Amino acid sequence: MSTAELACSYAALILADEGIEVTADKLQTLIGAAKVPEIEPIWTSIFAKALEGKDIKELLTNVGSAGPAAPAGAAAGGAAAPADAPEEKKEEEKEESDEDMGFGLFD
Repeated sequence: MSTAELACSYAALILADEGIEVTADKLQTLIGAAKVPEIEPIWTSIFAKALEGKDIKELLTNVGSAGPAAPAGAAAGGAAAPADAPEEKKEEEKEESDEDMGFGLFD
């Protein structure tokens, strides 16, 4: 990650923590106050557009919430395991049907 990206990220976090809307001008002001050298204005514009209308605090708290939910749901429901078994059988049948053709990859 470049210095410009880090500076914009930290500035956006500071603004979000203070409850201030993230704009390119405000990002540039914070970066200038931190005396970070040579940040091109394009970086602040990109970050401002990417974060426009988004709640940064919510993004940070929900970063990993989608991943663990799927395995937990599958483990909790007893019916989920049999549903997976037929899919595995179908894949095995496809592999077997390739062998029935009479030739292989290295023949």
